[in-house]
Amino acid sequence: MRATTCVLAFALMGPAATAFAAPMTIVAAENFYGALATQIAGPHATVVSILSNPDQDPHLFEADAKTARALSTAKIVISNGVDYDPWMDKLLQASKGTDRMTVVAAELIGRKPGDNPHLWYEPATMVAVANALAEDLGKADPAHKADYTQNAKAFETGLKPLTAKIVSMKATYAGTPVTASEPVFGLMAQALGLDMRNQAFQTAVMNNTEPSASDVAAFEDDLKQHKVKAMLYNAQADHQAVKRLVDIAKAAQVPVLGVSETEPAGKSYEAWMIDQLNDLDAALAGSKS
Repeated sequence: MRATTCVLAFALMGPAATAFAAPMTIVAAENFYGALATQIAGPHATVVSILSNPDQDPHLFEADAKTARALSTAKIVISNGVDYDPWMDKLLQASKGTDRMTVVAAELIGRKPGDNPHLWYEPATMVAVANALAEDLGKADPAHKADYTQNAKAFETGLKPLTAKIVSMKATYAGTPVTASEPVFGLMAQALGLDMRNQAFQTAVMNNTEPSASDVAAFEDDLKQHKVKAMLYNAQADHQAVKRLVDIAKAAQVPVLGVSETEPAGKSYEAWMIDQLNDLDAALAGSKS
């Protein structure tokens, strides 16, 4: 069974955080948005990330009273949208805040339900959220508006090594066939120009439904006949059909890489993404030899 226990990660930011009560609270539905809020707000806010457990499948998360209480004091709420965190909409509806501001990643970049919901695998999404958050923080706390703007610019600048890595890998691997258990890495794969196969299978697993027999057979054939150069799987999910495919891939000596939906503890967004790209780079380079 997949874990559905809510883990609230409270992070007081900056060395001065213990010296005073933060003037406002930011609640992020997912910890990568929470970590971003920490970077943008600096010592001027307390950040609460709701989804932060690396062993938890975000698609199966169920909010509870503790989550609702965290939202009740929030000045700013950040969510993903496109049905990835629908529980957030329900909680906000039930907890009306007259002066509360919301930042919804999907709305900022024009995505709609049915699109790949793993928006943070596209660095431009994070930049859009950073800028929107800086703007809202400036409205809530005009005295530190310049700080928030500067921090958002610093975040964008810090993404340059990640952007350069994507450009470099695309030049090397564009058109390379790969496959995945779920579309977690899909937007990044698209940015790299990879040929992502078995997408119907991925959507079924993401939606917690059984893939069709034909989709499973096609996936197995891709692995056994070496039609793909690597297989990515969601390391936070527990699906028997996926476990079987991982075993088949390993037996066929197709490189297998785990990717995650929540940001690993102790890593920045940039480091998290680059580490996964480095792993994929090494796998694809090895498959060419």
